Amino acid sequence: ITMRSASVLAGLLRSAAASDVHTDSDILFGFMPDWPRWTIRLLMIMGAALAVVLIGTNVLYTPEDEKDLQVTEGRATRTKAATKKLHAEFDSFRRQYIAVYLVIMLADWMQGTHMYTLYLSYGVNISALFLTGFLSGAIFAPFLGSAVDKFGRKKSCIVYCILEIIINFLEHYTNFQLLLLGRVLGGISTNLLFSAFESWMTTEHRHRGFPDAWLARTYSAASIGNGTMAILAGVIAQVLEDKLGHIGPFQGAIALTVLALVLVTRWEENYGEEHAGDHSKSSLYHQFTEGWRATLTNSHIWRIGMTQSLSEGAMYTFVFMWVPTLLSMEPEGGVPTGTIFSGLMMAVTIGGLLFQPFESFVSKYFVSEANASELSASLIYALAAASMAVPAYCLSTASSTGHCFENILASFMVIEMCVGLFMPVAGTLRSKYVPDALQGGILNIFRLPLNAVVVAGTHATDVLEPAQVFVGVSACFLAAALLQATLISGTAAIDANK
Repeated sequence: ITMRSASVLAGLLRSAAASDVHTDSDILFGFMPDWPRWTIRLLMIMGAALAVVLIGTNVLYTPEDEKDLQVTEGRATRTKAATKKLHAEFDSFRRQYIAVYLVIMLADWMQGTHMYTLYLSYGVNISALFLTGFLSGAIFAPFLGSAVDKFGRKKSCIVYCILEIIINFLEHYTNFQLLLLGRVLGGISTNLLFSAFESWMTTEHRHRGFPDAWLARTYSAASIGNGTMAILAGVIAQVLEDKLGHIGPFQGAIALTVLALVLVTRWEENYGEEHAGDHSKSSLYHQFTEGWRATLTNSHIWRIGMTQSLSEGAMYTFVFMWVPTLLSMEPEGGVPTGTIFSGLMMAVTIGGLLFQPFESFVSKYFVSEANASELSASLIYALAAASMAVPAYCLSTASSTGHCFENILASFMVIEMCVGLFMPVAGTLRSKYVPDALQGGILNIFRLPLNAVVVAGTHATDVLEPAQVFVGVSACFLAAALLQATLISGTAAIDANK
């Protein structure tokens, strides 16, 4: 169905670009910005699709845990009143976490969209700065996660906010050494961003006695919010840049990070420990060695790590490729990257909205609920592999056609929808297989193979033809799908947190 929808999207884009005949639609386009018509049509299609999915998922789908207020867990059955109370507590907890998550992601997106242009205006060595940030992240990743578990997830989130405020202040200076320091700190903060917040949420979720099945709702909301924040960030950052210059988005990010810092201070603290008080007895070295031991000896953990490294590494390689690929095709009217980015982020949001209904469908018709996330992830990665095979095929010399641009653009929307789908399913699987006591450390260990895939993908964009790079991206997603499939079994997987 999804690939058929992509074909329909390609057809609509094709019809938008194919004719210059004046119709009644000219009146509509007359009120639009002076962008190529195919980009306006793309935004209209994606906006309509997002509206349909948003309404459809709210009207036609009800989460399984809300269908019947009589909840049974093991031998204990809750009354309707107790279950309503638990739902209210969970909704309050989820809002508490999502509020912080949305603020920090909005601040992060605002920096990312304008960092290149800021450094370009400073006339500094941009590649050296980006490489420094990457190397910093790679060096600190193996150790930082253990510190998160040892010293506390809330404290680590506070440290992240403080680091981000310092980094964005350093961006005000044209001094290369200060910018370099900012990139070193940026590598540390990136590791904290992708470990401390999620570790706090999953552990706190269990501490408060919420069912593990409800974690998917939080991950889905985070995926939807991430796409929405990305769309919003492009608009806000552009307004700030128009008003305050290239540094404007970074000043806005400081204000948002201060807000996040205030919100985080209201959280309860939790640690990487099996029993209350364990964190005060264990050393940082113990946390570090236990994280590596668990990763290397538990096949479920390392397979999850490799699967997500392959898929996320392929995703980052796609991020490097989409702009130069579209520009190289020279479509009529050029490529307004901002509008394309908005369309891609709408696709991410659509994926986040579809995740829970899709996983429910899988558990209802294909496998047991215990294995629904594993099969869902495998199918999502397979769809991502198929979508990236489209540009690989279209860009090859022998198969280039007149409709190549529309087909490739449609495939880019599909891959971003897959991103919106696999973000929550990946989080669900991490919470299922990675022990709470070691979560911060193991999540950062996962970033080592991820960094290796990103380096290989980035290098490939410099030495290989675009078609060959997309073949590699498709192959990574396919490998992730196959490896993920090995976790599907007839019985429920052992929960590392029980």
